[in-house]
Amino acid sequence: MQREEQVVNCNVLEMEDGLADDEQDEEAVGMLEESPSGIEMTTNPPGDDEASKSDDDSSTNMDSSTPLRVRTIHISSPILAAKSPFFYKLFSNGMKESEQRHVTIRINASEEAALMDLLNFMYSNTLSTTTLTAVLDVLMAADKFEVASCMRYCSRVLRNLRMTCESALLYLDLPSSVLMADAVLPLTDAAKQFLAARFKDITKFQEEVLNLPLAGIEAVLSSDDLQIASEDAVYDFALKWARIHYPKLEERREVLSSRLCRLIRFPCMTCRKLKKVLTCNDFDPELATKLVLEALFYKAEAPYRQRSIAADAGNALCHRYMERAYKYRPVKVLEFEAPRQQCVIYLDLKKEECASLFPAGRVYSQAFHLGGQGFFLSAHCNMDQQSAFHCFGLFLGMQEKGAVSFAVDYEFAVRTKPNEQYMSKYKGNYTFTGGKAVGYRNLLGVGWSAFLADDSAYFINGLLHLRAELTISQ
Repeated sequence: MQREEQVVNCNVLEMEDGLADDEQDEEAVGMLEESPSGIEMTTNPPGDDEASKSDDDSSTNMDSSTPLRVRTIHISSPILAAKSPFFYKLFSNGMKESEQRHVTIRINASEEAALMDLLNFMYSNTLSTTTLTAVLDVLMAADKFEVASCMRYCSRVLRNLRMTCESALLYLDLPSSVLMADAVLPLTDAAKQFLAARFKDITKFQEEVLNLPLAGIEAVLSSDDLQIASEDAVYDFALKWARIHYPKLEERREVLSSRLCRLIRFPCMTCRKLKKVLTCNDFDPELATKLVLEALFYKAEAPYRQRSIAADAGNALCHRYMERAYKYRPVKVLEFEAPRQQCVIYLDLKKEECASLFPAGRVYSQAFHLGGQGFFLSAHCNMDQQSAFHCFGLFLGMQEKGAVSFAVDYEFAVRTKPNEQYMSKYKGNYTFTGGKAVGYRNLLGVGWSAFLADDSAYFINGLLHLRAELTISQ
């Protein structure tokens, strides 16, 4: 460490056809070798990518018949030791005699250029290469030789390059040791965000998303902004992807259990779909039962307890209790069989969601069922019947299933200030046929501006609380 200059010999093994025999492959695993002339840096044969750092007292007896290309480099051991724990240990533990002045490291022939760039970086704190593949090679060399400053530099350079689907997937497919490094996290986060934004509308890019590798589908399904009909659709999509990429049941169960199930937000799924999870053969039965019970217990909690559970879970559970940007808004449903078949539906809309409906938008609820028939609610911004002003409307529709006729008594209600109780707005009776809907263009009897005003009587803590009661007519 006191000498200003050390000698680094980079020996690159050159094998015929790029392959080594079994004995040579065994030798290639060693990294350090003690030499009478000093401590030397060596490299692995072409095709041997399994070399790893050895302990300080490990040694390699290189076959004398193996042709070597030796490159000698003069380096400053204090500079390298200061930048890298690997080199610090190499210089401090490897030099057992004061007259030793050489270090030998064995690397793959394909790593030579990256190692030279890495050594230059340790002197200059910059890289001359700027191409994606070359910088990636230097990044992996920096990880191998524990040069954290170079890993941060490479990560920053790659983030500044134009991101594409191909490059994002390349970053997410780096070796696990690189992916786990703190210096690389900003790069992998940027890659995940790019893929999530690129395939935000998952139904629009369905075929492309189905062809993504595991790291890509994980990035897409982890997004809070995923535009999809409902969490039920997320579950169906994850299952479809797994069946395409893992046709063998054992492998499919493993990837669903260990990787994908944590990205599916089961508490946001409907009870009807949760029942199907219990009978799905793609999931381990014990795991499926656990996931469904957790979701049902969460749904049964009071709203303040749900908020507490979600806050306690934090990011550890991948936002499993957080609703995404669903195209069909979640509803809470109470079902009664006696004395009459009836259901009560609760739909909450945020004030910003309502504001975004102007001037002619609409938002749909998830489907709910009564007497075996599927129904939905839809909230509209539309003109009143005299076309004098915009107003808030609410409609009840039946999902189209042929020409079935279905008579229903219904009532719409909304919470209002100051008592914050539900106030009935309209009630009636309607005989549905497939695809028909009934409702009121001006549910609240006020104009759009009054509806969204700061002193509006209809928003409580930023939420509009709607209720619909449906009863099968006798």
